[in-house]
Amino acid sequence: MSHLKKKRGRSANLDETESSAKESKSAKLMEQETPSAGKDGSARRGRIPAKPSSTTKRCGTQPSLESFSHWLLKSEPESRLENGMDVKFSIEDLKAQPNQTACWDGVRNYQARNFMRAMKIGQEAFFYHSNCKEPGIAGIVKIVKESYVDHTQFEKKNPHYDASSSEENPKWYMVDVQFVRQLKRCIPLAELKVHFWDHQATGGPLKNMALFTRQRLSVQPLTKEQYQFVLSVEDEKPSSV
Repeated sequence: MSHLKKKRGRSANLDETESSAKESKSAKLMEQETPSAGKDGSARRGRIPAKPSSTTKRCGTQPSLESFSHWLLKSEPESRLENGMDVKFSIEDLKAQPNQTACWDGVRNYQARNFMRAMKIGQEAFFYHSNCKEPGIAGIVKIVKESYVDHTQFEKKNPHYDASSSEENPKWYMVDVQFVRQLKRCIPLAELKVHFWDHQATGGPLKNMALFTRQRLSVQPLTKEQYQFVLSVEDEKPSSV
């Protein structure tokens, strides 16, 4: 079987596992709400995924997935070994891939998985460097293949192996992304946080940005307004924070 190969890192503090009993219970409930069925990709396994119509609501104000047209994907640009495998994968690494395209594998959080299952071909996402000296938004990618079964869940030597998942009933999915461009400058987390605080007070587009309200997720939704605002910051002189 042939797969797009990508060693993708995740920030060490990302919520990619449900370790506590409470988290496990919540994960099972979410799993029941969104059955595990995935697009039959190159591995020829799984079923066409049932795309969830909305995310789990919080306080009755959570927008539906249809309201999100852009995304933010976190990956580690610096070397870090996990079960003997280097999970480093920067935007430069993506750019160096054949056709500048790679699969976004290794996501092991149900909500992040559901976000990926909602992604559509042609939608754009920010490539975010995490768990590094200066985390921030480094560039832009686009979705070139919608969700299909993540083969790494079945590979025992892979850091993202999941013994509870089976090829007959897979839990985890991935998408393929393609490099679009690097930003003119990496927009650091600290700078974005200043805008977030300001928008909390003024009602700006970043007031509910998942980067700050759901920090632990490695796959996050963005509204069109949030995406456009971040792009507008790209041309500004870096602020001292």
